[in-house]
Amino acid sequence: MTGSASPLITRWGSCDPEAPLIVLFLGSECLGDGFGDSLQTDLAMFVRCLPDGAAYAAVRVPQAAPGHSPPGLAALRAWIDQRGTPEVPVVLIGVGGGAAAAGGMLLADPARFAAAALLYGVLPVDSDVPMTRGRLAGIPVFLTHGARDLVIPLELQRRTWDYLVRDSGSPLWAQRQPGGHKLTAETVAGLCGWIEARLGFLQRATPVAEMPTGQARWPTLPHGRLPERRGETPEVSVTTPQQQVSQNAPAELQEALFERVVQLDGVATAPSAVSVPGARAFFLGSGNARGPREAFIVPDLGEFAHLHPAYDGSLHLALPIALAHDALAKGWAVAHPLAGLRLTPGMVMIFGPRDATELEIVTAIVQASHSYAAGN
Repeated sequence: MTGSASPLITRWGSCDPEAPLIVLFLGSECLGDGFGDSLQTDLAMFVRCLPDGAAYAAVRVPQAAPGHSPPGLAALRAWIDQRGTPEVPVVLIGVGGGAAAAGGMLLADPARFAAAALLYGVLPVDSDVPMTRGRLAGIPVFLTHGARDLVIPLELQRRTWDYLVRDSGSPLWAQRQPGGHKLTAETVAGLCGWIEARLGFLQRATPVAEMPTGQARWPTLPHGRLPERRGETPEVSVTTPQQQVSQNAPAELQEALFERVVQLDGVATAPSAVSVPGARAFFLGSGNARGPREAFIVPDLGEFAHLHPAYDGSLHLALPIALAHDALAKGWAVAHPLAGLRLTPGMVMIFGPRDATELEIVTAIVQASHSYAAGN
């Protein structure tokens, strides 16, 4: 590693301008104010386990009031843009107070970044950055809070957690670690594996020219438009197995949905190959599964969707990217935590129908998934 002037602390890793760039934003508490044993110790934890083949930089972040964007983000963004072309994947890691910088930069321009991690910090929820529903669709986020963190105001932790879990649209991996406001080797090791999975996925994936924009068209819905889902987003689990925890569908509507899906062309049903016990999967045989691999949860078996057991009632399914993002933005879905890491990027969890009107809409969403898998 080599030293440099402020705000750059150090750089290491690949010198290839086309290599992925991972930027660590370090808050003031990471610079000798008690967050870890020392800055060198904290950096060493990252250096030991972050994947090879990427370029790394650690930068200082000016102190800001909790919940607000730190000053100088424009200069930091310009520094990142000078590092390479827009096609170079950039992953942001915000540690402590640096999370506001990483989160603010991500929310300001999600399409520019491949992923982000917020460790023991919060989004700039009291700044003017956009925090709309579905804003981070397609952008994986890794979130860690300390269960007994008394440094960051609890209300800011709650608002950050709730937005990322329920409304951001991000394929989110969230965890509350035992302890307080202190970076741990366990957290860093989990993050390193997560980054390795994301970079590996990007290396294997078919390039997407740009993020979907405008109104998505649903061929299975009247006028081609998905309406907004009423009310607040249900509570969901934050790791795997992903489950819907509140606003669950009545059992009779779950069965009505199941009966409708099994009537679709070529659909067979059996226990899911990947979900929890009791989940019923929908398959297409080899003669009917003419869609791309991205249209399936388990491509080799033709599983394109599954309905979770009665205590849950939600579904996992794969959608084209534009439709998946629209379902997230309209409140009908949350992204799977591993979408875009180990699973197809269009994999979402669709909330179970609460009434007859929602049964029609959820059926149409599953029909769109079926059409995608069938290659129609």
